[in-house]
Amino acid sequence: MKQKVHSHIAIGILVLLLGTFSAGAQHMNSLNVRLNDETKELSIQQEFTYHNYANKPLETLYFNDWANAYSDKNTALAKSFAEQFKKSLHLAKDEERGFTNIMTVVDDDYRGMTWERSSGKDIIKLFLNKPLLPNQSAKIFFTYVVKLPPNKYTPYGYSRDGYYLKDWYLTPAVFDGKWHLYSNKNLEDLYTDPTETTLNLMYPEALNLASNYRILGNSQFPGGQQAQLEGNRHKSCELIFSPVDTFTTHITPHMTIKTDITATKYDAVLQGISINRVTKFIYENLGKYPHAQLLVSRIDYSKNPLYGLNQLPKFIRPYEERFQFEMKILKTALTNILEEAIYLNPRKEQWLNHAIANYLMIAYVDEFYPDQKLLGKLSKIWGIRSFNLAKMSFNEQYPFFYLGIARKNLDQPLITPNDSLIVANQKIGNKYKAGLGLAYLASYIGKEKVDESIKTFYKFYQLNRVRVLDFESILKRSADQDIDWFFNNYVYSDRIIDYKIKKIEKTEDSLSITIKNKEGTVVPISMFGLKNDTVVSKYWFSGIDKEKTVTIPRGEEKRLVLNYDQKIPEFNQRDNWKSLGGFLSSNKKLKFTFFRDSENPYYNQVFYVPVLNFNIYDGWTPGLRLYNKTLLERPFVYDFAPSYSFREKAFVGYGRLSYRKYLTKTGLYVANYSLRGSTSHFNVNSRYSTITPSLSFGWRPDNLISNKRQFLSFRYLNIFRDIDESLADLRNDPENPDYSVFNIRYTNVDNNILNYSSLYLDFQQSGKFTKFAAEYEYRKLFQNNTQFNLRLYAGKFLRNKTNSDFFSFALDRPTDYLFDYAYLGRSEDSGLYSQQIIIAEGGFKSFLDEQYRFSNDWLATANASVNLWRWIEFYGDVGFVKNKGLKEKFVYDSGIRLNLVTDYFELYFPLYSNNGWEISQPNYGEKIRFIVTVSPRTLTGLFTRKWF
Repeated sequence: MKQKVHSHIAIGILVLLLGTFSAGAQHMNSLNVRLNDETKELSIQQEFTYHNYANKPLETLYFNDWANAYSDKNTALAKSFAEQFKKSLHLAKDEERGFTNIMTVVDDDYRGMTWERSSGKDIIKLFLNKPLLPNQSAKIFFTYVVKLPPNKYTPYGYSRDGYYLKDWYLTPAVFDGKWHLYSNKNLEDLYTDPTETTLNLMYPEALNLASNYRILGNSQFPGGQQAQLEGNRHKSCELIFSPVDTFTTHITPHMTIKTDITATKYDAVLQGISINRVTKFIYENLGKYPHAQLLVSRIDYSKNPLYGLNQLPKFIRPYEERFQFEMKILKTALTNILEEAIYLNPRKEQWLNHAIANYLMIAYVDEFYPDQKLLGKLSKIWGIRSFNLAKMSFNEQYPFFYLGIARKNLDQPLITPNDSLIVANQKIGNKYKAGLGLAYLASYIGKEKVDESIKTFYKFYQLNRVRVLDFESILKRSADQDIDWFFNNYVYSDRIIDYKIKKIEKTEDSLSITIKNKEGTVVPISMFGLKNDTVVSKYWFSGIDKEKTVTIPRGEEKRLVLNYDQKIPEFNQRDNWKSLGGFLSSNKKLKFTFFRDSENPYYNQVFYVPVLNFNIYDGWTPGLRLYNKTLLERPFVYDFAPSYSFREKAFVGYGRLSYRKYLTKTGLYVANYSLRGSTSHFNVNSRYSTITPSLSFGWRPDNLISNKRQFLSFRYLNIFRDIDESLADLRNDPENPDYSVFNIRYTNVDNNILNYSSLYLDFQQSGKFTKFAAEYEYRKLFQNNTQFNLRLYAGKFLRNKTNSDFFSFALDRPTDYLFDYAYLGRSEDSGLYSQQIIIAEGGFKSFLDEQYRFSNDWLATANASVNLWRWIEFYGDVGFVKNKGLKEKFVYDSGIRLNLVTDYFELYFPLYSNNGWEISQPNYGEKIRFIVTVSPRTLTGLFTRKWF
């Protein structure tokens, strides 16, 4: 123990010496700034003294100019938005952009200096007039104007409520033997050296000022105000201007907090008491905040909120005001403290700050709100309280939300750079996994050791450059056990953790338990002995690479459970327990639950929900859906939905069995096995039934942010039809029997909002035909905001012994004999439902002459459109239709497309085609075509695509 104390002292002395040296030779920054409320511009004169900490001369310097990230469509920020399906910055008008106009750059000899911008346009490369030697300083004078953007792209910029400015002036990039140059990608990870900064600020008299810097003084002059601000070893200055002063300063014994976070139904005096509790907790569990005051703003909270139920509308907020207020203050305060005190590389090592913040949030709830439920007050409501989700504690959200991403095979190592994380991991998954990791480690080596390591790290390394290795060194000195597994197999890895109890052998005085490591991730696993839901014993086992049999004393245990307290973010807990009461007590009982729930490992869960579907043949079809899909994805899923058609007075519905196997993270990453059957009506008293076994594979690139995907599927569709006697022509048609089709389909798609492309190949083999088709689609959003769409399609029968058009290529409305498309009226050839269009095969919008609408030989078409104004587009289709025994026919049409939501809701108004001027012809309303999506699952994808 003495050795560990001495090591902490040695660390402290070394860091304090380094800190003293750095403080005496740090960068100096002086700014004179004027805010013009009319032009939304900052006029800036900046004097920067750059100190060379390196052991070699520097001939160039780099400065972050993140305000220029809003300048055009090709910045790193604009490209990052496009990956998230946001095109607001791309479509912005010139006057809605933000930029930096640098007018002069001179050195301390008043000689002009040469500079250039990086490819990302928000980093400046500055060429020194003479080399800057080690431990020497150089003064640089900048004169520039920052045009502020509106805050509709990010929280930063101006709005009707004022201004929120962050990363708005030039700051030095970090050099530690190499330059760390990171563009603004709206990730809150500016990497800059701390500086001694003074700021002389002039701003309109109608505005109030709040800042994370210390405000030394404020005075008024005709037409404006002037303030002096100071930041000692800060990274960046935040400024908030608002017409109404909403900030309150809370001076507590532990730190001073300036905040505009309030709770309308929570008394102001009680809010002060809560803030005092939060600051005391932070002081005792982290340490003293090194700056004069901490800014905790609503805007900061909105960037990193408490995800979950507290984001519901206010009238259904499930938590008590006190709890929710304290959690908001705590989360925002911890985030800002760690950002402004611990100078990690925020793009590559950000996980450690997230780990400490979330670990302390877990500890805060454990200490002050141990009985808080995840659903809050909703957990007591009849009809909800029986759900397993209602029984989960608030802190169980951390493994729950993390596993929600991991079960989709989208989890990423904690060391993944910030700009390589998918949005779900950047905002939730990796932050929660990091906090869980420290809680897991604390459960294994002892909470007091992790707590003390965090406080030591914060105390001795604050306001200095630091690496994760420094924290790792402190942790390893504190632990009595080997904890290499934590960094090697948890932090640096995305391998999942999954153990199970394979078997138990009992004797009179002992239990021999065989534990199996299902995934080979070697980390410690906990085992609890339970008696009537009370923990009577607890053990830790480590070093299990495949299987291990351990022996424990036999006590009062009635059940053994791995990871009972869920401190370990384990992938699957459904096989974590064994009963000691015999075979019958080991069997899981069935539990029927309405709608859906979280997983309960002690039951076989069956969910039920009423369903109501509609098509014009069955009418409204109410039914009951039975399935086993929980809130977390699981490999094997069954889904049955028997329904009743009141119009046909018959049962309809579907059933599906599927198994999904994730193979790796990238490359060939998934295999899906499925058996699906369905039955419905396609005409009056005419039923179709399908049975389809299928197998599919998916590929994705190493970069999970990329929207590129490839899929290869094999399926064998079996279609059975029972046709009403009144439809004699169809019933007696020998060309329309029951049929089977073997289908191979390949898809290669890059789903990018600026440059979309997809390639689709389709092969079909049946008793009477063999056909092949190819489709290529391309969408381009140009620099001038013109949207161009092009689709090419070609299909050819390799063999065709049919004599009807049921299996033919369709020019404007496929027959859909494979039942792939969501037609509202599958067999309609007149009326509103017949006007529904699904862009497939020929993709024409006009109804042409019957002899050209189908092809039994080959079909080749091109569909194109270009926008005229916003979502109004002009479209045109051309192609050739070739039928056996006939010469190919050139076909065309054109019109106006209202592209309201691409692929989800569109309208087509024909103008001119082979039919002539359609707009002047009778019954024009019957020629209008529409795309509409009513499937909840498909609509949900519209809103979740940016996260995954």
